[in-house]
Amino acid sequence: MADLKYQPVIHEHDKFLEEAGKREGFQKAYEELAEEYALAKEMLAARARVGLSQEAVAEIMGTTKSAISRLEAVGKHAPSLTTLKKYAHAVGCHLEIKFVPEIPNKA
Repeated sequence: MADLKYQPVIHEHDKFLEEAGKREGFQKAYEELAEEYALAKEMLAARARVGLSQEAVAEIMGTTKSAISRLEAVGKHAPSLTTLKKYAHAVGCHLEIKFVPEIPNKA
């Protein structure tokens, strides 16, 4: 059986963004993936709240750690609703999806 204890990796996101923002084209690419980054952040936060490792989530979902790693990676995989529901259930959540009206630009 896999080690199911969650061991967070220290990541200073603000520092990372500051350094990465200096690279040409980074800001545009980052903005284009804003929703994907928001989803990944929610997924990682939900998993951390319940203290599960990727291995534990994979076991609950009946899949592999590498599949969970791909699922939590930004821009590499577009998960289905079914997969997102299974992930949410595995981390003790339910999936909620909303359409938020765009705010028109005022010139």
